[in-house]
This record gives sequence, structure tokens and C-alpha cells, in this order.
Amino acid sequence: MQQEIIKIFDTTLRDGEQSPGASMNTEEKIQIAVQLERLGVDIIEAGFAAASPGDFDAISKIAQRVTHSTVCSLARAIDSDVKAAGEAIRQAKLKRVHTFIATSPIHMEHKLKMTPDEVIKRAVRAVQYARTFADDVEFSCEDAGRSDIVFLKEITDAVIEAGAGTINLPDTVGFRLPFEIGRMVKEMSDYTKDRAIISVHNHNDLGLGVANSLESIINGARQVECTINGLGERAGNAALEEIVMALKIRSDIFGAFKTNINTKEIYPSSRLIATITGIEPQPNKAIVGKNAFAHESGIHQDGMLKNKSTYEIIRPEDIGLDLEDTLVLGKHSGRAAFKDKLSKLGFTLGGEELESAFERFKELADKKKEIYDDDIRALITSQMTNIKKAYELVAMQLMDSTGGVPSAAVTIRHDDHEITDAGIGDGTIDAVFKTIDRITGYQGRLLDYRVKSVSQGKDALANVTVKVTFNDNEPAMIGHGLSLDTMLASARAYIGALNSYLSMEGMLKFRHTDSTETI
Repeated sequence: MQQEIIKIFDTTLRDGEQSPGASMNTEEKIQIAVQLERLGVDIIEAGFAAASPGDFDAISKIAQRVTHSTVCSLARAIDSDVKAAGEAIRQAKLKRVHTFIATSPIHMEHKLKMTPDEVIKRAVRAVQYARTFADDVEFSCEDAGRSDIVFLKEITDAVIEAGAGTINLPDTVGFRLPFEIGRMVKEMSDYTKDRAIISVHNHNDLGLGVANSLESIINGARQVECTINGLGERAGNAALEEIVMALKIRSDIFGAFKTNINTKEIYPSSRLIATITGIEPQPNKAIVGKNAFAHESGIHQDGMLKNKSTYEIIRPEDIGLDLEDTLVLGKHSGRAAFKDKLSKLGFTLGGEELESAFERFKELADKKKEIYDDDIRALITSQMTNIKKAYELVAMQLMDSTGGVPSAAVTIRHDDHEITDAGIGDGTIDAVFKTIDRITGYQGRLLDYRVKSVSQGKDALANVTVKVTFNDNEPAMIGHGLSLDTMLASARAYIGALNSYLSMEGMLKFRHTDSTETI
């Protein structure tokens, strides 16, 4: 039987980054893009080039690094956006410009304040201009789920004539039910025939993102837009891993379709992105949640012991999860073994980066008896997170005797000078953060503080994530800290957030005030 390829368009680096707290720096984005390419993603939406100089830089570097997947940048139907997108992907071997404009009556009237004819003219202009940068152009009808089907056909005709090869029909607000999405996709697919590929981008506000995507495939969509772990703004997007595994496992229904995804890279991709963003999939998350292959019920355990297929429709190894191979490396391991392990975990390091990571691994191995894969992931991610250090923690001493006032003495290096100060607080963490504020001169406001154990055991690494704002008029910064000592990890996380703010401070001034429009 001849199988049709369903293109997987991954937007983790663009729409996924819009999840609260999911901001990533350039080096982290490059590592994710490399892993997405290893996963077999057809199109990587690397970002929104016009949003900021930082986004533009990340897309440009990904375009230079990725060779097998198409590198795409999003752009509103505005000349400056399209130009930024085209220039950002210029060096990509395979490139796509993805431009969009709203097509629903409510968006055209209240947001755009444009007539339908004006919207079509803007869309055509954007596609024509995009074609000067890339032969591969995708056009999205923002809020297609609430758009009039007659108008969708009219604007689709116009942009296909202008040069668009993919027409995306997003359910931008996650409003539609599967049968409604299926009906829209079928009508549009029958209408466009072989003139363009029909794509869908389903949000998960009603928990139907994956269901709507699968229904779309049945009805003619040949591209699905999705994210790893279902990341995305509000309730997130359709999860790549769920769509891909549903197509694979339910071949009795979807046997006519296949993807280019290497499913053995699903779990490594999930863990890499969870570690970098600090956003863990819920324990009972399908496919990649930590309980996805756990069986606690006695009846289930009995069945599993007799034959795993009694309760297991997916084998852990099918998604790259080896339950028998969780312990890794030790204090006597060499660079070659360490580099090989990094590769298996989805990291590509070389030169000074590899040497620095290896030294940190050896330091950890001297203190921690058993090192797990998640320890390695956290170690490398922590290194990438702190690539630019305006301030660096040198030493810290805490005092909190029974009945006394919590206090902290902190030494920080800045511009090759070490500064030491001490302060008190309502608690130990408060004392640490206030002392850092005194030394640096920046007053941070803590919005969120989370601690989790990286692996297991009494000597487990503590991974601390903080969300801090240093200016109420600018986005909050995320900081990550890693250490066997939770207080030390907390200080590193707070300083990490400050360093991120300082590295982004100039870029934030240039960010478009309305560039957060999404599809």
C-alpha cells in the first residue's frame, strides 16, 4: 500500500516558547533545533525574526546549523516582518517563510480594523514579498476555526496565485470540536486539490488539540503543526509525540499515512526540552510522562509479568526510553564515553564547551556516587543557561541559628572584581536574594520559586527555577540553578535570572509592542 507522508511542522521554538516561563537563550535553541533534526522533524519553526534581535540571531544561527530539516521563520503580513524572516533564514539549506493574517470576522473588525478586501490585499503582498526570499512560502489564516468558509476559499485562491505552497488553517483559540475541524479541512482540501498542502495548527484549550489534528489528517491535511510536550501559550498546542505515536500504533486506522519521525528520539527530545525550559510534562502525560509506563495496580502488574501486551500498547524502547539503562558513567569515565552519552541525550558539544562540561561532570562524580541521565541533562543545560555571566557567584555562607535572624554572606565576581556583603531576611532564601540585590544594585521581585530533585537518592542534585522581574515594564526572567546544596542552587538561579535580564536588556528595548500576535 502506497503511504502518504504527513509533514511534521514543529513550532516548539516559536509557539512553544510562548509558554509562561519557557524562554530560551540562543545556545539552548540551537541544541533543541539539532535534536529536532535528529528526531526527523520536516519543518522547524525556529522563531519570530521580527520580535527581537535575539530571536533574529537565534534563527540565523539555527539556519546555519540545520541541514536536513527546513528552517522556518514566522512573519506577520507586514513588509518589515517578512524581510526580517527572509534575512534570518537566508543561509538555511532548506528554508521557508511563514506569513499570516487574521481572517475571522471578529479579528478583522476588532483587531485589524480592516475590510476583507484589505486583508486579501495585505496577504497577497506578504506572500509575493516572501517569495523573493524563499521558494517555500506558507500562509496562515489566523483564527481559521472561526472564519467564514467562503472567505477562506477566496483568500486561499489569492495567496496560492501569489505563490503560497502551504495553506495553514489554525484553530487559534482551541474552540472547535473534531467533527467541525474535519468538516472545514475536508472542504478546503477538496477545494484546493493539488494546488497547495493543507496544514492545521490546533491549540489545546478544550483538550482537543491532538484529536483535532488526527481528524484533520483523515480529512485531507498533509501537514500538522505541533510542539514537543504540547508546549505553547495558554493550554498549549497539539503534542507532537501523541500525534506521531497515534499514527504509528493505530495503523489499522491510519495505515495510509506515515511520518518521517524517528520515534526512538521522542523521549530524548522531551527530556531535553523539559530540562531546558524547566517545564516538566505532567506525570500522567501521554507517551512521555513519568507515569506513562508505570503499573501500580496489582491486576495490571500481574498481567504485565505474564505478557506486557496485556496493558502496554507502546513499548518504552519505541520512544527511546530504556528502563534498564538509567545509570550512567562514573568518576573513572573518559571523554569519549562522556561525549557519546551526550550525543545519545541529544546534546552536541565540542571544543571548549565539551571540555568545560567534562570538568563539571568529573567534579560532580567526585561528590555523587551514582550519576543518572537526568543529572547529565541538568548539568549541560545549566552550562548553556549561563553562557554570559555579568555576575558570578564565588562563595556563600548562611547563618540561621535557632531563634536567630536568618542571614547570608555572599561573594560575587563582577568585572574581575570580587564583592562581598551580608544581609538579613525573613528567611534564608530571602536573606540570600536581598544580599545579591545589595551587591549588584538591581532589585529583583520574585514571582515564582521551584525546587525539584533531578534524579533520586539523598545526594540528588537540586534544580532550582526562579522567575524574577527586574523591571515591571519588561518580561520576567527565568533563572536555573543546579547544585547538591539547595541554597547554593537558589543563589545561582537568582543570579542566572539577573544575567539573563542584563543580556536581554538592550534587546527588550527594540521588541515590537504588538509582536506577540500568534496563530
